[in-house]
Amino acid sequence: MMNSNPIEFIEQWNNGAFETFDQFHDTIRDTPQFNLLSIAEAALHLEEYVLYNLCYPHLVQSERAVLDVVKSRIAGDGSLKNSIEQAIQICTSKEHRDVHLEGRLRMERGLLRFEEGDFEGAESDLTWAETRLKSVSKASKDHDLSLLNKAAFHLARGEQLMALQVYGDISRYGGHAHETIAISRLGASRIHYGLGHLFDAARHAWNAHCHSIIAHQTLMAIEAGTLFIEISLAHQNENAQKMNIQSDQSVPRDLKSSLPELSVHPSDIQEVFIWCVQHVDRVLSGVHRPDLQALVRIALHLDEIDSIQFLLGHPNNVEDPILAALCLTVATDSDLISKWNNRLSKLSQV
Repeated sequence: MMNSNPIEFIEQWNNGAFETFDQFHDTIRDTPQFNLLSIAEAALHLEEYVLYNLCYPHLVQSERAVLDVVKSRIAGDGSLKNSIEQAIQICTSKEHRDVHLEGRLRMERGLLRFEEGDFEGAESDLTWAETRLKSVSKASKDHDLSLLNKAAFHLARGEQLMALQVYGDISRYGGHAHETIAISRLGASRIHYGLGHLFDAARHAWNAHCHSIIAHQTLMAIEAGTLFIEISLAHQNENAQKMNIQSDQSVPRDLKSSLPELSVHPSDIQEVFIWCVQHVDRVLSGVHRPDLQALVRIALHLDEIDSIQFLLGHPNNVEDPILAALCLTVATDSDLISKWNNRLSKLSQV
C-alpha cells in the first residue's frame, strides 16, 4: 500500500481500508516517510477530529507539544509564540529530548521572528534548524522545508546569491522530494535570469518543469515550463544538444569561468509548450491568469495560435483584463477581434 502523503492515509481510513485503528497504526509504522505525528497534524488541518483523538494518546510528550504549536497557528489567536517556546523547552529537556522536533520548532520560531522584524534571531534559528535537521534526517520533509525557508529568508532580505547557495544544497540526486527540487530550481532560475545567466536560468527552469511533473504539481510545471520557453525562444539552435543532456553535463563553475552560452534545440521548446497547452486549466475564469498569459505570448512567437483556440474562441469566459488584451493582439478573425474588443472594454470598466 503506497501513499505519497498523509492525506492519502486519512482518505483510506475514511473509506474503510482499515478494520481497526491498530491496523492503521501498524501500517504507518511500516511506512518510513511518515509517522503518527504527521497523520495527527494532517487530521487537524482537515478537521478530522475523530482520527486526531485516536492518534493523540499514542504520541509522546514532545510530539504533543508540536501539535499544540500547530493548533495555535490554526487558531491565529496570538498564542503561537508561547506555544513554540513551551514546545522548545519540552523538546530540549533531558526527559523528552528530540533533536528533530527541536529543529522543526526552531524553524517555526525563526519564521515568527522574521515576521516580528528580528532578522538576526530569525537567521540564527533558521540556520540552526537546517544544520540539525540535515544531521539527523537529511532530505526529510522538515529538512526540505528548512532549506526552502532559509532560501526564502535570504530572498526577502535581498540576498539573492545567498539564496542561490541554499538552493544549490538541494541536490537532484540527494533524495529530496521532487516538489522541493522543483521549487528550488524555479527559484534558482529566476535569480540567474535576473543576473543575466541565461544558460543556468534555462537549465534550472527545465529541471523545475520536469520535477514538477513527477511531483504532480501541474501549476508549477506550467510556470516553470513557460519560463523555460520565454528564456529560450531567442536562443534556438537545430544543432544544440537536448536540454536533459546539457543539464546532466553541467558542472559547477568558479568565479573566473566564462558563462556558457544558451543554445536550445527547438524540439525541447515545442515539447514543453505542447505539455503546457495540454495540462493548463481550461476553465478560463480568474482575474489573474499568468499561466494563460504566458501561453498566448509563446503561441504567438511559435506561430502556434491554433493550439490556443480553446481560449481565443471564448472571450466572455475570460475575467483577466491583461489576458483579454493579449488575446485581442493575436486574434485575426474580424468577428473575434470585435468580441475581444467588447470583452476588454467591459473588463476595463470593472
